Parts: sequence; C-alpha cells; structure tokens
Amino acid sequence: MQRMPPDVDLKRLHWRAHHRGTKEADLLIGGFFDAHHRQWGSDERALFEEMLSEQDVDIMAWAHGTAIPPARFAGPMTEVLKKLDYVPVSR
Repeated sequence: MQRMPPDVDLKRLHWRAHHRGTKEADLLIGGFFDAHHRQWGSDERALFEEMLSEQDVDIMAWAHGTAIPPARFAGPMTEVLKKLDYVPVSR
C-alpha cells in the first residue's frame, strides 16, 4: 500500500489522482502520481493539478498516444506519462 505524502497539498493531489471514477483511470493517473510526485517542484505540481481538471478519457488518450495533448500539457510530464511503466500489472 502506498504511503500518503505528508504535505497537505500532496495529500489532496494524491486523493484526486486515485479517485477518478474508474479503476483504469485510478490505476493510470494514481500510479503516475505515486511514481513521480517526489521529484516534482511547484511548477510540476501545478501542472499535474491542472491536468487533473481534464477528462480522464483525455488524460488516458494522451498516455496511450491516441490523442495529442493541448500545448500547455505537451512536454516532459506528458512524455513520462506516455511510458506507462508506473501502472501496476496483476499476474
């Protein structure tokens, strides 16, 4: 089980990333948060928070490479999102 981040803002981002409405979105977006939030500065946190306001289907399409993200999201964070190496796989 993932430990919750100590920072109040990170706790809020954690909750929003893990409670998207579908299991698939929770795993993808929540898994991305868990794997990468420790390296983020204030700019990356703000970008991720803005991304959380987008529709899950759009975020997932950007991650899968089936849609091009808006210019404000194009960049390093979206490139890491596309790797999908943070999604847990049950066997």
